[in-house]
Amino acid sequence: MMKGVSFLVIVAILALASSFVSAFDPSPLQDFCVAINDIKSGVFVNGKFCKDPAMVSANDFFFSGLNIPGNTGNKVGSNVTLVNVDKLAGLNTLGISLARLDFAPYGLNPPHTHPRGTELLVVIEAAKILG
Repeated sequence: MMKGVSFLVIVAILALASSFVSAFDPSPLQDFCVAINDIKSGVFVNGKFCKDPAMVSANDFFFSGLNIPGNTGNKVGSNVTLVNVDKLAGLNTLGISLARLDFAPYGLNPPHTHPRGTELLVVIEAAKILG
């Protein structure tokens, strides 16, 4: 009798624990959702209103600022040029952000986190010690 109660308690604890660790992002409702600020002509998805897919153009997926070096004359000797949905409307609902990092000699990248994110670095030209 005691084994049956112990087994039932263990199964109940495992069932509760597994329900707490089940976490994921929902599937996107559509392939893309170009963000707009006009609330009258869009559908609300993921915190932004979406442009009518028939009105989407290539310019909604284009950003021209990543080719410009940033100002590294600050305390840490680095600059980050961020590109997110506010600067590139076509990134909305894709879970993607872009950044350009510029470092002066002996420049630093301060400690930071990327909650629920991935970081990919492409080094074009450098002599850098990472660690």
